[in-house]
Amino acid sequence: MMERIAEASPRFKARITGVFYLLNGLTYGFAAGSVRGKLVVFGDAAATAHNILAHEPLYRLGFAADLIAAVCYVIVTLLLYDLLRPVNRTLSLLAAFFSLVGCAVMALSTAFYLAPLVVLGGGQYSSVFKVEQLQALALMFLQLHAQAASIYMVFFGCYCLLIGYLIFRSTFMPRIVGVFMAIAGLGYLTFLSPPLANYLFPHVLTPAGALGEGSLVLWLLVFGVNVQRWKEQASAAGMLIRN
Repeated sequence: MMERIAEASPRFKARITGVFYLLNGLTYGFAAGSVRGKLVVFGDAAATAHNILAHEPLYRLGFAADLIAAVCYVIVTLLLYDLLRPVNRTLSLLAAFFSLVGCAVMALSTAFYLAPLVVLGGGQYSSVFKVEQLQALALMFLQLHAQAASIYMVFFGCYCLLIGYLIFRSTFMPRIVGVFMAIAGLGYLTFLSPPLANYLFPHVLTPAGALGEGSLVLWLLVFGVNVQRWKEQASAAGMLIRN
C-alpha cells in the first residue's frame, strides 16, 4: 500500500495524509477523552482503581486507540515529509525526526498505561501489598503516563512549528494554514512547563490545536495540494540539489 501511495499524485498523497491525520485525531481523542477522561481520577487512587476494574474492556480499548493513533501519526509524518520536501528537504527531515521521536515516546508510554492492570490484576505478589498501596501504585503509573504525554507533546510542538513554516514557504498550500499550524506548535511547546500547559488547557491549547491541525486536515481532505505548483517547486528543488 505504501508503495502505491509513494507512486501516486501529490493531491492523492495529500488526501491520504488527511485521512490518516483524521484517524489519529479521532483515536487519540477517544483514548484521552472517552477513556482516561472518564476513568482516571487524579488525586483519588481508590476511585481510579474502581473505575479501571469496573470498565476493563473500555480501558484496554483506550490502549489500542493510543497505539493506532501513534501508527497513524507515523504515516502522516512520512507522507508530509514527502509532500513538503520540495520546500526545504533539511527542515522537512528535521520535522520528521521530531515527530518520529514523539511517536516513539508515545508508544513507549503505553507501558505505563497498561501497568495498572498488572498491579490491580490480583497476581500472587499482590498479597504482599495492602489494597491501598496497590491503588496508589496504579495511580502513580498513570501519573507517569501523563508525564510522558507532556514529553511527546513537546516533540509534536516542534513538529507542528516546522510544518507550519514549511507550509507558509510553500507555493502549493495556503499560507494561513501554515500560520495556524505554527500557532498550534507554540501551544504544544507550553508542555515544557506542565503546570503552565495544565493552566492553559483546555481553554487555550484545545482551540489552538483544533485551529492548526484541524485546518490542515480539512484542507488536505478537501483540496489536497496545487499539483502544478508542487511540481514546479519540486523541479526547482531538484535543480538546486543537482547544482
